[in-house]
Amino acid sequence: MEINNFLGRDFDVDRLKALEMLDRMRLPNGAYTASLSSDYSYVWIRDVCYTVLPFLFQRSDRFEKAYQALFDIFKIYEWKIDIHRKQKPVQLYEYIHARYSKDLKELDVEWGHAQNDAIGAFLWGVGEGHKHGQQVIRDEHDLRIIQKLVDYLECVEYWHAEDNGMWEENMEVHASSVGAAVAGLRAVKLLVTVKEELIQKGEQTLKELLPNESKTKEADLALLSLIYPYQIVEREMALEILSRVTSRLERTHGVIRYENDRYYNEGSEAEWTFGFPWLGLCYMELGMKDRAMEYVGKTIGNIPDNWEIPELFIGGINQPNGNTPLAWSVALSYLFLEKIEVMNTQEQYV
Repeated sequence: MEINNFLGRDFDVDRLKALEMLDRMRLPNGAYTASLSSDYSYVWIRDVCYTVLPFLFQRSDRFEKAYQALFDIFKIYEWKIDIHRKQKPVQLYEYIHARYSKDLKELDVEWGHAQNDAIGAFLWGVGEGHKHGQQVIRDEHDLRIIQKLVDYLECVEYWHAEDNGMWEENMEVHASSVGAAVAGLRAVKLLVTVKEELIQKGEQTLKELLPNESKTKEADLALLSLIYPYQIVEREMALEILSRVTSRLERTHGVIRYENDRYYNEGSEAEWTFGFPWLGLCYMELGMKDRAMEYVGKTIGNIPDNWEIPELFIGGINQPNGNTPLAWSVALSYLFLEKIEVMNTQEQYV
């Protein structure tokens, strides 16, 4: 079934609206703000990496300029990376920062900056982008930055390091952070020097920790990243992760991050909109078209006509929060529906 005939949507029109919405959050320097809301009008490394996923497989100025902007951030704070290639950060402000102002500068406020998954996401995007013909690496200086980020992950001992994780919260060893680092290191090992032992240490941690996200969380939305986009777990493990997420975290308007999440909780956990397309993308990775199709209607149900998709629905009152639109949600929804449309079109000619 074509999406054009699904729930009466015209996906050709939706495609243009989605791109226009993402471009509204695109900055002149090529990076993206996480949202148009005042609370999220910042540049997060991880959010940028996820926001440009729809453009990975096409030669795209959006993809290239976004990663070049992130390279520019690392060049501005290269002195900090140099310190922590040799000396572990102690205070959170010493870590490579997770978010920046629109002009790509650090913000002088307390924040959970220990986010090894963000560094892994960047390295993975650089490696995959380069492999698919994106001109993300401009010169030898960019290559030196990649090498220094690899050294940084080694210095912080990412494979057993407690960090704030994808959700920027409590410090513990997160499988999603370790997995992102493993994926990133694998992706750049032909571009710079990456010790095989460095990757193997992370792989060993994943064997010991999965399918749990951490010592305190058995099911977590962040674990979907190990299936899509990183593709670093075997099928059996991927199915177990998906089973836990769908049975324990899936709700009416989206997917909760983890059980007993207090963020925007007014009686129950907040329901995140990008959870539906993310699940659909994961099932597509596993070749499970029928399961993926179950998330088409759920994804479309959260897309208003103008594509201002909210970050989440507040738990307990089922109303969107103020972080609308969320670039990450727009990007994953657009990407999932685009992939479904392409798959269905191809099947018509088989």
